[in-house]
Amino acid sequence: MATSGSTYRQIMKDLESGIYKTIYYLMGDEGFFIDSISDYIRDNALPEEARDFNQLILYGNETTMNEVIQRARAYPMGSDRQVIIVKEAQHLMKKDSDSAPASPSEILMAYLQHPQKSTVLVFCHKNGSLDRRKKVVAVIEKEGVLFESKKVRDDALPQFVEEFIDERRLKMSPKAISMICESVGTDLSRLNGELNKLVTGLPDGQQEITPEFIEERVGISKDFNIFEFKDAIINKNILKANQIASYYESNPKMYPMQLVTAAIFPYFANLMLAFYAPDKTDRGIADQLDLKNTWGVRDYTTGMRNYTATQTMNIISTIRKYDAKSKGVETTSNTGEGLLRELLYMILH
Repeated sequence: MATSGSTYRQIMKDLESGIYKTIYYLMGDEGFFIDSISDYIRDNALPEEARDFNQLILYGNETTMNEVIQRARAYPMGSDRQVIIVKEAQHLMKKDSDSAPASPSEILMAYLQHPQKSTVLVFCHKNGSLDRRKKVVAVIEKEGVLFESKKVRDDALPQFVEEFIDERRLKMSPKAISMICESVGTDLSRLNGELNKLVTGLPDGQQEITPEFIEERVGISKDFNIFEFKDAIINKNILKANQIASYYESNPKMYPMQLVTAAIFPYFANLMLAFYAPDKTDRGIADQLDLKNTWGVRDYTTGMRNYTATQTMNIISTIRKYDAKSKGVETTSNTGEGLLRELLYMILH
């Protein structure tokens, strides 16, 4: 997902075990992981009765590094530790000045030579990262945790959901995972919220989140979702694929052409890679496609039976062509209604 020496799961595992470092520099473009780590520290590093005097939240556009370090060097009051969280640290780190005696990174580096061991100092640097050529980066990694939170790709979303479900000792079928991923997309905060709603809404004694339960709670059709459309194409179920395509074209705001092409393109791109796998066993194809486990391999072995490598290459080109058409490139008289079914015909015949 997002790594820089320490992974999100490793960091959370240490925190849940009560292991806290003197500094956490959390940076990157995916705010969900940054917020999750800092929120956990905020809510768990100190007992509630100790937070008034020993927990402080600062904002990078309202403070300076000198002020942050001055507070970090202070001793906790009636507690073993204090917690300082600097939100919007990207603004703080931009406050370098030619007239200043030292830049923010230099001030931080000097502090980390002899950090206050009773202080947990957390920087939340969103929408960007520290320049890894700076010496302070190596010092942070040596003394504490440097974490880079990168945007999660579409094909990594199922793993995110699997880990969420596994941690709660629940079950979720591949179809159910695909339904929720394709409905919510890569907004991890929203995805996490929808998953929490599903978990808390489970009836007592029910251990599996089923497609029917998702349909009921989230409002996703189990019959007309992208998973079913993709499955119909993989299995060359012409009738079902056309029924779903017609439904999508009658609901263009919910299922725009670009959303559909973006959902099916990665499958055929991976299918092309599967044809070149030196080992055609499930494990070999999973390794070729960099899949965590083999449950998703069945779709590719089915696709390799129903499509040739040459057909797959042509389909990839056709999807690109029709995606461009839907965006007004090389427009023809048919740029709206019927365009998806036309693409579908080209794929299946």
